[in-house]
Amino acid sequence: MPTPVSRTAVLFIGGLLYTIVAASQVELHVLGITQDAGRPQLGCTKPCCVDDGKPRPRIPVVSLGITQPDPSKAVLIEATPDITSQWSYLTTQNKGVEPSMFFVTHAHMGHYTGLLQLGREARNSKGVSVFGHPSFVDFIEKNQPWKQLVTLNNIVTVSMSNGQAVDIGEISIRALQVPHRDEISATYAYLIKGPSKTALFSPDIDKWEKWSLSIDSIVKTVDFAFIDATFFSSAELPGRNMSEIPHPLVEETIERAKKWSMETRKKIILTHFNHTNPLLDDDNVFSRTILSLGLRVARVGDRFLL
Repeated sequence: MPTPVSRTAVLFIGGLLYTIVAASQVELHVLGITQDAGRPQLGCTKPCCVDDGKPRPRIPVVSLGITQPDPSKAVLIEATPDITSQWSYLTTQNKGVEPSMFFVTHAHMGHYTGLLQLGREARNSKGVSVFGHPSFVDFIEKNQPWKQLVTLNNIVTVSMSNGQAVDIGEISIRALQVPHRDEISATYAYLIKGPSKTALFSPDIDKWEKWSLSIDSIVKTVDFAFIDATFFSSAELPGRNMSEIPHPLVEETIERAKKWSMETRKKIILTHFNHTNPLLDDDNVFSRTILSLGLRVARVGDRFLL
């Protein structure tokens, strides 16, 4: 279970109920848990998206937020299509101060398109820092409509080299390159180190065995590991060539986790679920299997002290 913190009030945003707390310590907030298109997904009429003829409540796209005692140091990880509710929630948690920096993993739809909401047609922000891989920054700076965000100083892009760490208040965030489809940019995972605990955020990777680093070793060194669980099995998308959209299947991660100690398994928090993934719902055999193994399933509103 997430580390408990004091609770003071509640907030209802985008159809979801959130707890409001004072940002008196370094805290990691789960703001979204779904794959790039969220749930329900455009054009989906399956039971995973529709209930009794009506769309199911929106589950926002994968994102984390970080609040600190200094509210000027709040961080959003990923700029998703659900940025409006995620930005509002983090601002409320952050003593009313808007976040001033983003860390983006890569240039796939669900991870960076929310940056457009910072433009003059919307928030018209000033000087929000956006960190990412050099290829991501290069793409943003050279291609519209992202280029206009840079030209108008809505955002300030910051390149991070692989392995580089950036210190922000009481945390540091280290970039770790992972193998993933790089049609537009390369992809980072982020290692987030707080005053007392460390979290890995790796929502997208092709396969664990393709990584130059060892996921088996990394999960032993962190306190929380938010990892790619896009598809539970290859049976979720009949007719699709899964080699075109590679991810570690949850079934594969389960087999790997069986070799880990229970202490290590308890660090694992599955996230980035496709709309077809049965782990989006709590009351089924798939979710119960995960919990019985000691693994966890991310839920919007979860909070962890760092």
